[in-house]
Amino acid sequence: MRRLFALATVLALSVASAGAASAAVGLKPEARDWSFDGVTGTYDRNALRRGLQVYLEVCASCHSLNLVAYRHLGGVGFSAEEIKAIAAEFEVEDGPNEEGEMFTRPARATDPFPQPFANDQEARAANSGALPPDLSVINKARKGGANYMYALLTGYREEAPQGFEMMEGMSYNDYFPGHQIAMPPPLVEDGVEYADGTKASVEQMSADVTIFLEWAGEPGMEDRKRLGIKVLLFLLVLTAMLFALKRKIWADLH
Repeated sequence: MRRLFALATVLALSVASAGAASAAVGLKPEARDWSFDGVTGTYDRNALRRGLQVYLEVCASCHSLNLVAYRHLGGVGFSAEEIKAIAAEFEVEDGPNEEGEMFTRPARATDPFPQPFANDQEARAANSGALPPDLSVINKARKGGANYMYALLTGYREEAPQGFEMMEGMSYNDYFPGHQIAMPPPLVEDGVEYADGTKASVEQMSADVTIFLEWAGEPGMEDRKRLGIKVLLFLLVLTAMLFALKRKIWADLH
């Protein structure tokens, strides 16, 4: 009896520990079919443009994109003139000038996306102590990548499950580790007006900005895949030639 009781206790503790671990890491995001998946995957240019719009109109007020410059938007499909126009909508600090003073000017294509805050202290002060992460490589830095980012953006609940204690100022999210996230739901229905007329649902905006952030983390992905395919084809042809040469050489020796 004691052994049975001990076994039952161990099983109960294991179940409780598993539940606690699940709560600590959040739910596992569902795998989605992304256009950039696979050996021949590519970025959806229309989705990239929409995702850029979501970033600029929603995310950029808190999150930086330090490793991306406006000139990189050529990879999204923008022309040089379009890039100049996009950059000119923002101002950046430059200097010092001849008088030794800093000044602001319209951004140029060579400038990186501007920082939303002057420093981390200002960022924390504006976000109740939380530091919004830079989004340049956020999909690469999070387990689950694009699937996790999409799940996070669509995984908010208006109220936490019954019995779940929420800290003040936090929002409940099914997929965030611990389920408590300092960022309130960033996306709302029709939160942006897409230039191409696409319906701006939360799911659509989440998918578009996720694709844009995937591109931001690896803008050269398509070139890498094309080069990889060429290398594989070359190696296959070379292998066939070497095999044929080997048979020709050994045929004369027998």
